Order: sequence, then structure tokens, then C-alpha cells
Amino acid sequence: MADSNRYRMSPKRLEELKAELYYMQTVREKEVAEQIKEARSFGDLSENSEYDEAKTEQGKLYSRIAEYQDLIEHAVVVEDSEDSDKVGIGSIVSVRDLETNEEMKYKIVGSQEANPMDGKISDDSPFGRALYGHELGQVIEVDAPAGVIQYEILAIEK
Repeated sequence: MADSNRYRMSPKRLEELKAELYYMQTVREKEVAEQIKEARSFGDLSENSEYDEAKTEQGKLYSRIAEYQDLIEHAVVVEDSEDSDKVGIGSIVSVRDLETNEEMKYKIVGSQEANPMDGKISDDSPFGRALYGHELGQVIEVDAPAGVIQYEILAIEK
């Protein structure tokens, strides 16, 4: 799974990050610089809220740029798993909670692509780690705040 200096992601997510970084370094940085220039023209900087807001925005932008650069520099590109018998990155897994009988479907993704509300869970999350490498029909256990929950793997799609 991901360690402290490595970020697992798909080739698509890496390209998205690069495109967003390029946008921030070119278009957005010029926009913020223009806001600062315009705010300076209003006069006294000690009482100029527009200037303060523009400088704050610039700080946030530089922080995001540094974050994206770190993500890209330490990216580990993971192709979708070719082993269709086992859960891996790119697998779409259907599971059933053995206690409630509720069925759920999730896609296993790298940590930078996780979006539980969209059914995408990280391979580095407790649930993702519990599923990873298991096969159809197996029962897995997930340590949750409410206790151990058991799920049966109903289907694995690629």
C-alpha cells in the first residue's frame, strides 16, 4: 500500500494532477498576481482588505502548487490489476454485510482517487486493505469503530 512518501494512483489521475498543476502555475498564478497588482493601486496597504485577501489567495495557491508537485514527484503509477480472480487496484467489488444482509459495490482505487460517496475506496483504507488480494466467495473481516464487520465477496469485475 502507500507509504509516507509514495502515492499510489492510476495513470489517468497522474495526468489530471499534472494538468491541474500546469493550470495553477500558468493561468491561476497570473490571475492572483493581477489581483494583487489591482489591490495595490487602491492605496494604503495597511487598511486594504482587497490586498490582504489577494495575498491570502496567493499563499493558498502556492501551498496547493507545492502539494501537487509533491504528489506528482512521489507518484507510484499503478495499472489496473490483471488478476481477475483477486481484488486489486481497478477491481469493482460487490460485497454483502453478513450481519445486515446489505449489498454494496465499490471500486478499489489509489489513495489520490478515493471518493467513498462515489463508490471509490482506497486500497489503503481499512476496508480496501481487508479486500485486497481476496477472492470471490471469501469472507473478510473489517475492524470498524463499531467492532468487527464481516463481508462476503459476491463479485469481482475488472
